[in-house]
Amino acid sequence: MGKMVNEAFSVVVVVLLFGNALLVSSEIEINTVKIWPMPASVSYGHSHLYLSSDFGLSTNYESGVLKDAFDRMLAVIKLDHVIDANSSAIHHSTLLQGLHIVISSPNDQLQYGIDESYKLMVPSPEKPAYAHLQAQTVYGALHGLQTFSQLCHFNFTSRVLQVHRSPWTIIDRPRFSFRGLLIDTSRHYLPLPVIKKVIDSMSYAKLNVLHWHIVDTQSFPLEIPSYPKLWDGAYSPSERYTVADAAEVVSYSQKRGINVLAEIDVPGHALSWGVGYPSLWPSKDCQEPLDVSNEFTFKVIDGILSDFSKIFKFKFVHLGGDEVDTSCWTTTPRIRKWLKMHGMNESQAYQYFVLRAQNIALSHGYEIVNWEETFNSFGSKLSRKTVVHNWLGSGVAQKVVASGLRCIVSNQDKWYLDHLDTTWQEFYTNEPLTNITNLQQQKLVIGGEVCMWGETVDGSDIEQTIWPRAAAAAERLWTPYDNLAKNPREVTGRLAHFRCLMNQRGVAAAPLAGPGRAPPEGPGSCYAQ
Repeated sequence: MGKMVNEAFSVVVVVLLFGNALLVSSEIEINTVKIWPMPASVSYGHSHLYLSSDFGLSTNYESGVLKDAFDRMLAVIKLDHVIDANSSAIHHSTLLQGLHIVISSPNDQLQYGIDESYKLMVPSPEKPAYAHLQAQTVYGALHGLQTFSQLCHFNFTSRVLQVHRSPWTIIDRPRFSFRGLLIDTSRHYLPLPVIKKVIDSMSYAKLNVLHWHIVDTQSFPLEIPSYPKLWDGAYSPSERYTVADAAEVVSYSQKRGINVLAEIDVPGHALSWGVGYPSLWPSKDCQEPLDVSNEFTFKVIDGILSDFSKIFKFKFVHLGGDEVDTSCWTTTPRIRKWLKMHGMNESQAYQYFVLRAQNIALSHGYEIVNWEETFNSFGSKLSRKTVVHNWLGSGVAQKVVASGLRCIVSNQDKWYLDHLDTTWQEFYTNEPLTNITNLQQQKLVIGGEVCMWGETVDGSDIEQTIWPRAAAAAERLWTPYDNLAKNPREVTGRLAHFRCLMNQRGVAAAPLAGPGRAPPEGPGSCYAQ
């Protein structure tokens, strides 16, 4: 089938399939395909199909994950509209009775690097009364369901669910295996229903990693059974997460094909730890970073990661390591004495802390993600199982992969959602492989992540601050490079359509016009804002 390069106007080749004129294009016309993110390969026709009132699931795969995802898909297609058309009045040749899903692998364990590809045919060439979705894994099938949901529309005249421009053949797979969104529950507590809504919205855009920046200087909201006083650092007794809450976030995410990357940011962003355990502070008056000279510090880290390993099953854990001001270590007499006794200066103590924390994580079966300062300071000393998280500057990803380490790109000038003046166009054009031409080094960039730091967001405004700008980055991370628009103007209409689709699904995505989370400028259609 035809493969798209971008959304410029194209020369369209017409062939016959199922008796219909099928449009196969190397470049899809801008106002035709409304799928976001754009798949790797799309072909479509000009016929209409209708979903039967009892549209159902047929599959070789017995899984609650798949059945629940199918039910969710039907719900977001219906959008609470009453489907009251008489399907018996629709010609049987245009009526879809259901979706047949074939999954090759019985393994439903979600982990980094799992096959997320799928092929969707609407209708099936063999059984025209059904749409057909095939995937290697159930998680590829979940992406296929998201795409199918974007092909379906409620017809307000006939009161029926309709598929325009059939037959469709879509072959798809992600460009990067790590497509993340960071949420920050330390700067502002996010209630569980809010987190779940964010997870749902991530699945619509095919993002697959929720980076949960759980704790920081300001608060420690998570229950840690090994050290139960740690969550004394929460803002209040009601702004906390139990172990069961955290497990529910992981389970809820997993059922939507999303891994949870948990973070403790050590040693620098950890003042809240000392509320329950003051001996973690260098002193009462100098409370951050964590006390490098105290063995108890590393026992607490070990306890946290031991408890994490029972909840957070993702391959990676994030250990932070950024923005470490070591002045408290040198101004606290007993720590200064310890440093002298061990022949360390401040920089060496920072390295000692990070590497010791890495070894603790490795002992619990994790591979490690650290912010880029660790690489910038002592990259050659980091564990070879480290993924360096680039956020500060350009050119770092190049250096990381040249050293043989893996990298995640989140450069703050383009992919920080709290930077409200960064436009969706800048999110769209930010390229993780900039100036990385070696194919083997390109493979070491495992993906990217948009970061929703929480200083100015809580449950009241998080959705409109994330969306639609995160969707622009999501296409960059999903869609093959050659299919991406070279000029973001080419995708404005399609992104506006996706933003309105998210609104219809109950997600408070902001208008495209204006800075992040800006309100509508005035009356008008959703599609024009």
